[in-house]
Amino acid sequence: MSSIRNIKTTDLDLKDRLVGINRVTKVTKGGRTFSFSAIVVVGNENGIVGYGLGKAGEVTTAISKGIEDAKKSLVKIPIHKGTIPHEQTARFGGAQIFLKPASPGTGVKAGGAMRAVLESVGIKDVLAKSKGSSNNHNVVKATIAALLQLRDANAIAYERGVDLNKVFNG
Repeated sequence: MSSIRNIKTTDLDLKDRLVGINRVTKVTKGGRTFSFSAIVVVGNENGIVGYGLGKAGEVTTAISKGIEDAKKSLVKIPIHKGTIPHEQTARFGGAQIFLKPASPGTGVKAGGAMRAVLESVGIKDVLAKSKGSSNNHNVVKATIAALLQLRDANAIAYERGVDLNKVFNG
C-alpha cells in the first residue's frame, strides 16, 4: 500500500502498455481543433505498476507524455505465488472491479484495461470482473485502487503488532 518515491525509474526495467487513445475535438472560432489523449500503464511485471495520462496534438507525443506521467505514479503491489493474496473490490466513477485469486495455471481472466494493469503488475493467475462503466480511464483507476487495498500476511501481522504465526492460528 505504499507508493514508491525514492526508487529511481532508471533502476527498474519498466514495460509500457497502451490502454487507449481518444481523439478529442475542441471547437473554436476558426473551426475544429483535434488533439489526442492516451492512457498508459507501466510496470516491471514484479509488483510495481503505475498509470499515466498524456495529451498532445500528435498520438506519439501523447503516448510518450503518458509514459512519463505513469513513471511518476509508481506503486508497490503485494503478489503471492503469482496471484493476489485475497479477494478485493473497488470503485472509481462508474466502474466497479472485482478481483479474485486463482490457482496456478489459470492465467489472467480479465478484459481490456484490467488485463493491461494486471499483467504490468506481474500477476499470472487471477479472476477479474468489471461491472458498470467500461470507460478505460475509470477501469484502470479502479483496478489500481483495488490492488492498493491488497495486504499480505506480513503487512497484517505488522499492523496488528503480532507474530506472523498468530495471524494464521489466531
